[in-house]
Amino acid sequence: MITRRDAPQWVKEAGRAASRNAGRLTSGARMLPDFLLVGTQRGGTTSLFRSLAEHPGVVTPNFHKGVHYFDVNYHRGQGWYQGHFPVRAVARRRATGDGGGPLAFESAGYYMHHPLAPQRIARDLPEVRLLAILRDPVERAYSAHKHELARGFETESFERALELEPERLAGEVDRIRAEPGYTSHSHRHHSYVDRGQYVEQLEALFERFPRERVLVVFAEDFFGEPEPCYDRVVDFLGLARWRPAAFERHNARPRSPMPEDLRKRLTEHFEPYDERLTTLLGEVPAWRR
Repeated sequence: MITRRDAPQWVKEAGRAASRNAGRLTSGARMLPDFLLVGTQRGGTTSLFRSLAEHPGVVTPNFHKGVHYFDVNYHRGQGWYQGHFPVRAVARRRATGDGGGPLAFESAGYYMHHPLAPQRIARDLPEVRLLAILRDPVERAYSAHKHELARGFETESFERALELEPERLAGEVDRIRAEPGYTSHSHRHHSYVDRGQYVEQLEALFERFPRERVLVVFAEDFFGEPEPCYDRVVDFLGLARWRPAAFERHNARPRSPMPEDLRKRLTEHFEPYDERLTTLLGEVPAWRR
């Protein structure tokens, strides 16, 4: 017997396409997210997503961790988006025990950084809760470069990519705002420094959402001592206290050490942004403690 895991990629894609079509036709009976994991890329989103997905009161999209609706698929419409989520009646049966819920969610590390995503989320999901996990921006930038190299979206060395970033991103935000259907390759895949200026992205979220509906946690806390961090997230979501059997780290990529002079330069660059972040959140980021 051939399982879905064993099936060829084209079979999987055909199954996903059929599921999306069926989902679109039944979108009115399906859930919309109660909360979103909005970022940041290479900040621990996959690890946090998987631990939350195990909670008995939570359901996720079919096939995908993230649908990327509010950043690069918004033109497809809400019916297409809602079609990715479980039917409400099925989700209620799936929610087991006294875990609360069911709550639906997805994760897309580009939502927090995309210039139009916050206002789209606020318009379409005005009651949604937002969860952001942030990581030392220096380490995040280096990890993102390794990730983009592996995916074929980057060909330059890390130092050269940093030199090219201002030129690559020049005018891209303005174009995204002017042409809502435009997808910027460089803004999505070459924003090594820009993505780590977290305070600017959080300010955009706080302009549209009450503070009590946005929770920011730090990857260093989650990976260092996951239990209290996870409890804090579960409490924020209004779910019953529950923990997975183990907290695992996903999508980590081995890499050579960053040159110390480059690390120092990046650390100095991010210092004023981290100071503003401290003021905004009322706590010192884990990587600055």
